[in-house]
Order: sequence, then C-alpha cells, then structure tokens
Amino acid sequence: MNYSYKQAIKSTSILLLVIALVAVVFVSGCTEQTSDQEGEQAETITEITFGYQPSTHQIAYITAREKGWWTEDLEPYGIESVDDRLFPTGAPEMQSMLAGDIDVAYVGAAPVVSALASGLDAKIVAAVQIQGSDIVLSNDLPYESPEDLRGLKIATFPPGTIQDTLLRNWLKDNGINPENDVEILGMGPGDAIASISAGQVDAVFLPHPAPAMIESEGAGRSVVSSGEMQQDHACCVVAVSGDLIRNHPDIVQQIVETHIRATEYNSENLDEAAQIFADDQDWDVELVKQSLEDWDGSWIADPNLIVNSTVDYAQVQYELGYIDTELTKDDIFDLSFYNTLDQ
Repeated sequence: MNYSYKQAIKSTSILLLVIALVAVVFVSGCTEQTSDQEGEQAETITEITFGYQPSTHQIAYITAREKGWWTEDLEPYGIESVDDRLFPTGAPEMQSMLAGDIDVAYVGAAPVVSALASGLDAKIVAAVQIQGSDIVLSNDLPYESPEDLRGLKIATFPPGTIQDTLLRNWLKDNGINPENDVEILGMGPGDAIASISAGQVDAVFLPHPAPAMIESEGAGRSVVSSGEMQQDHACCVVAVSGDLIRNHPDIVQQIVETHIRATEYNSENLDEAAQIFADDQDWDVELVKQSLEDWDGSWIADPNLIVNSTVDYAQVQYELGYIDTELTKDDIFDLSFYNTLDQ
C-alpha cells in the first residue's frame, strides 16, 4: 500500500511536469506568433514618394527638398529614400495616388475631394496656400464684368480641379451657365498658355506663375483674381495616404512639421523661394518674382483655415454632378497632426 502510494505520487509528478512543459512550449509558440503579427502591423517603411505640380503655389515642397529637409527630418524614422513625381494638374496626380504610386500629395483641395468620393484612402493634413489664380483675357477683348465672358472659349485645368470647380461656380453665381453660355476646355498649364498665345482660346484661368508668363509675352492680361471669386478660398493642400496616417503617424507628424518649416522659410525669404522655383522649373527668376508680387495668394500651413471652403468645394462638385456623395469635414480632413503642435 505504501509503495503504491509513493508510486502514484511519482507518476502524478511526472504527469504534471509533462503538462507544464507542454504549456510552456504552447505559450512560447503563441508569444512568438503574436510578436510576428505585431511586426507585420508595424512594418517598417524605408521609402516615401511625393507628388507635386509646377506651380509657385507648391514651393514649400520644392524648398524642403532642395534644402535636404525631407531626407534629414525623415531619416530618424527609417526613411532612406524620398522620391517625387511631377504632375501637370491635380487630376492625374490623384489618379496616381488612387493607384498607390504616391504617398503624399501637394495638390489642390478640389481634386482630393473628387478622389475621396471615388474611394481614395487619404486625408488632408495641412494647407499649402490660398487664392493665387487669375482669369487672363486676350488683349483684344474688353472686360468690365463676368457678362463679358459669355460666348468665349476659356481654358482651365480639367474637371474636378480647383480652377475648374471655382470657375464654374463663379460663372453660375453671376448668371452664366458654364455648360451653355461659355466653352470651358480642360488642359494643363503648358497647353493652356500655348492656346491663348496662339489665339485658340479667348481666356484662361490658371494658377500662378502662368498668368505672369502670359502677360510677359503680351498674349493677355489678368482681369479677375481668384480671391475676387471666393475670398480666402482653399487652393493647394498636403494630402497623406490613410496607410501612413494609421500605421506611421510619427512620420506624418514629421511631414507636417517639415512642411510648416518650409512654408515659414519661403515667406521670410521670398527672393530665395523664387530662385528655388526658377531653378526647379527652368523659369526666368525675375518673372517668378513678378508673379509673386502680382498674385493674390498666400502660403499657409494651418488646415483649419481652409475647412469651410474645401467643404464648399465638395458641395459644388456634388451639385455639378462630379461626385455622387456629399462629403463632410471628417471625410476630408485629419486636423490632429497640425492641432497637436498648438498644444
């Protein structure tokens, strides 16, 4: 009896030891799997691609690149390569973002609205500038009021862009049907400049510095600035992919901070900003300086200043039939990155 009892105790101890060892192996395996899953969720990225356009509206991106700030500021977060792609207008830029080819876009607010309504996973995290576009009319045509544009051919950026949205809404507000009373032709800045210079269109509505170039060539004169159409309207913004916002918020925070740094630098060093743009786009620097003196635009970074006008764009595009969804502030913006800096 005593032997059996001791043997039972020994057998039980061995069984408990085996169970404990199995449990350790099982838990260890689960822990390693969880660790692997967490690694997948926080996957390291080493490359970021920006999109931008050939406009003085977006000098902040170019300045930060030429100063080496993008590379310098993002390197601590594991970014080894900062690339970019140049687009003529916002429409193809947003198509590229929809395709996942760019992570961050310097682009007009209206194209972002159009892309969001089409399923783009992104948000506006900062403003870039307000106003800054002009209607330029051929020199041989009179202008006293919007009524003088009736029956004319007007070239501007393609449907869904800032210029197209703003122009159509302004014409409508002034009793001119943008579908029937004028002919609006969508094209990039180079083609639009060439068209008015060749007399193929009567007017253009373009962002600076294009109006300054047209005037310098004697092909037309600015008759309406975009601030007269809608005061302090949003123009260019910084839009960031949803993937970056959700999985790498520290990188997005740094992108906003670097953008602010470049915006403030340009405002305090206007001549240098003009030179940076002229070198990047092979423009005459004196013409760029003239453009920056003539335009009614302002470089800003605070997205809170453009919320209302951007939501207005969304409503206008919905009424024009460009989008079939009414977008709200929360659909369009993530203000948290900028607002964190004020706390």
